[in-house]
Amino acid sequence: MKVVVFNSSPRSEGNTKLCLDMVTDELEKEGIEVEYIWMGMDKIQGCISCYQCAKNRDKKCGVKTDKLNDYLEKMIEADGIILGSPTYFADTTARMKALIERAGLVSKVNDSLLKYKVGASVVSVRRAGATHVFSSMNYFFLINQMFVVGSSYWNLGVNPNVSEPEKMMEDKEGIATFQNLGKNMAYLLKKLNS
Repeated sequence: MKVVVFNSSPRSEGNTKLCLDMVTDELEKEGIEVEYIWMGMDKIQGCISCYQCAKNRDKKCGVKTDKLNDYLEKMIEADGIILGSPTYFADTTARMKALIERAGLVSKVNDSLLKYKVGASVVSVRRAGATHVFSSMNYFFLINQMFVVGSSYWNLGVNPNVSEPEKMMEDKEGIATFQNLGKNMAYLLKKLNS
């Protein structure tokens, strides 16, 4: 079993990475393979509504000038997908939004490529707006007929000092939430693959 993780934060070692690590540590303890992708500085454009994906039906986006098709291939190969984003003006980063738009459309027009996979969202936040980010990423899973994993709280890590990622470790409830999320995702993956 394999989970692919996408971190859309421009900070490669920031708050979002710490939150994702808490989840993936639990997955790895359960023997789940994890592939981590930091896409935070990639130039990924949003959907241009060309509908080449619907015309070609080749499981690829018609735009070939960035890494989206590589990322989509990783999603197709994986049993589970984790999307991670910091909170930017109460929404995901632009890169995460572009990934959701384009991978989502390609999946939909190719008979729901991501159907029955397991999905989880991970959000880091300074203060507010994180539940909208959480919802935005979960909508991607839900419209693609995926199973969304829950935890003991919404999957949010709070750090009022975002420029000091180590302070994320003071969010005890967030830590427990991410650890439970990893355990719950591993449990569901094992059940689905038994």
